[in-house]
Amino acid sequence: WLGEGLKKPDKKFLREIIYGIQASKDVKLSNISRALGEDIPLIKTETRLSRNAAKADLAEVVNQRLLEGGKTRIKEDTVLAIDIGDIDKPYARAMEYLALVRDGSTGENRSTGYWTIEVIGADVEGEELVPLYGELYSQEADDFVSENRQILKAIDAVVSHVGSRGIWAMDRGGDRGKLLEEILEKGLKFVTRLRGDRHLECDWDKKRAAVLANKCPCTHERTIEIEKDGIRETKRLFLGSKRVYLPGYSEPLTLMVVKGYGERPLMLLTNLDVGKAGLDRILEIYLTRWKCEESYRFIKQGYNLEDIRLQSYTGLRNMVVLVQAVFYFVSVELGRKLKLNILLKKVYEKAKRFFEIPEFRQYAIADGIYRILFSYRAGLREELLKPSPQLSFSFVTLT
Repeated sequence: WLGEGLKKPDKKFLREIIYGIQASKDVKLSNISRALGEDIPLIKTETRLSRNAAKADLAEVVNQRLLEGGKTRIKEDTVLAIDIGDIDKPYARAMEYLALVRDGSTGENRSTGYWTIEVIGADVEGEELVPLYGELYSQEADDFVSENRQILKAIDAVVSHVGSRGIWAMDRGGDRGKLLEEILEKGLKFVTRLRGDRHLECDWDKKRAAVLANKCPCTHERTIEIEKDGIRETKRLFLGSKRVYLPGYSEPLTLMVVKGYGERPLMLLTNLDVGKAGLDRILEIYLTRWKCEESYRFIKQGYNLEDIRLQSYTGLRNMVVLVQAVFYFVSVELGRKLKLNILLKKVYEKAKRFFEIPEFRQYAIADGIYRILFSYRAGLREELLKPSPQLSFSFVTLT
């Protein structure tokens, strides 16, 4: 279904790339070509894949298919985590539209590369992740407008399929006025982390969020256990909230403040009914977005994404969205059809404590697929499309 509506050569290209990524656990065309096992010189396979990768931008088509497949799994309270990442290419020279990428922790430009954006659906209590959207972009590209426009483009694409279902969770940067205004106008629910210098209206006065947070009474106490580097410690968190408004908007919002975890208060802004949901639940919704960050780390490490060597911008965009499609297969298709028992050797247990990240099972699944396909020395063959009682990857072969 991934290649539905495409021409036969494009369908074949999708099938070969998706199979090759999983069989080699890599995005380099040389390794993908080896995994295909064709009876022709390797350079000819690699040249064909490179030519087809640069031929047409398939990002929108593939994202539409992912959204069509994942939309039914998005419920009213599903967390829709949106995340901006980057692919660092400090030594590249010939790659098209190379741009400066920024260190998220320091805010400083550090090297050349590309930006990525992804949207993942995740339940607070559940294990399932639903990749809905993934895209590579560059501010040097001819069609680039702004980072805000890229984020809103992703939101619009998801909303066109899931409507107002779900709760959008964003990290710092998601509190920009332009983004929040459009989210409110679309009637979407959200929880976003605030920067301290963002201005809010409270008690008929405009103040910085950090000032409001420092003065916010935090009377709700929560004890959590944190394990880091093998050392377990207990922390007492104090939670509080204030009714606030965006400057120029009449819709009431809630500033939630968490004190005790770091040196500075954690500030969250939401339009959810805190009285109904509770402060603990708002915090859990925000923390669920770690799954989006961990999923991107999985994509980069599990498939060696930063070693991508395509030179054309179209090819780069195609490869990134196809890795996202592979992640959809690993996370959704196997989880639904195989119940994760075929490729895993142990039962995964999720820690219920705040700030503890359970083991990300997709690493084991991807490794299991790699071992199965790598041992199939004959490579990709059309016989895989024939009905068979054996384990088959219909998502991979695009039946």
